[in-house]
Amino acid sequence: MTAPLLITRHGHVALVMLNRPDTRNALSGEEMFAAFESLVDDLNADLSVRAAVLTGAGTAFCSGGNVAEMRDRTGMFAGSPEEITERYRQGIQRIPRALARLQVPLIAAVNGPAIGAGNDLACMCDLRIASTTARFAESFVKVGIIPGDGGCWLLPRVVGHAKAAELALTGDTIAADEAQRIGLVSRVVGPDELLPEALALAGRIAANPPQVLRWTKQLLQQARTGTLEEALDAAGRLQGLAHHTADHAEAVAAFFEKRAPVFSGGAV
Repeated sequence: MTAPLLITRHGHVALVMLNRPDTRNALSGEEMFAAFESLVDDLNADLSVRAAVLTGAGTAFCSGGNVAEMRDRTGMFAGSPEEITERYRQGIQRIPRALARLQVPLIAAVNGPAIGAGNDLACMCDLRIASTTARFAESFVKVGIIPGDGGCWLLPRVVGHAKAAELALTGDTIAADEAQRIGLVSRVVGPDELLPEALALAGRIAANPPQVLRWTKQLLQQARTGTLEEALDAAGRLQGLAHHTADHAEAVAAFFEKRAPVFSGGAV
């Protein structure tokens, strides 16, 4: 079987492709869950990676859970309620836990339908760009279940409580332009423009100092649940470190010398 995730490099940007087009990139199976954990470990360890883009192979971004397995009560959906609870913990919930510790900015390039857990996967990313062919749905209620992968925590932090409640309680599918209107995605482009646009955005991010990018993402993540006092304490601590990086010295020198800076990620 081919790898569930394909990773290619574009300079300092990692392009990650969900590689299960036969299931419309459904999030199921030990191999898929382990692949996300390995991806995060590898990207965190590789300091030459400054940003990443996530997209789907084929016509879908991600169809969510495997409905055939739900019907047949196999895989993650087999057994008693207690067994299914544990399978969620040891299964699909490993993906949001893994992506929550990813240190580099992650952009979702939503190339097609992002349904159920696929919609939540997009919300696990820091930024989202959609093709005009993309569709979005927090559709769990339509198959008689709830967002077991953390969608009720993720979605409100992207679109706000009221709109998240509407999407989760109706299960409605929305088009890319509506997703942009409510802030689920930041822009919508033609199918042929999607990857170039996402990679260009990732490239603009990756042009900045690599360690400072990781620290900035850390502060943004902390701000989701922390207090202002906690945010100020963390910002002060990381700012002290930032002022002692070679990249800070290079940025200041380049500012006065009126040239483009060259960042290495090293310390003074």
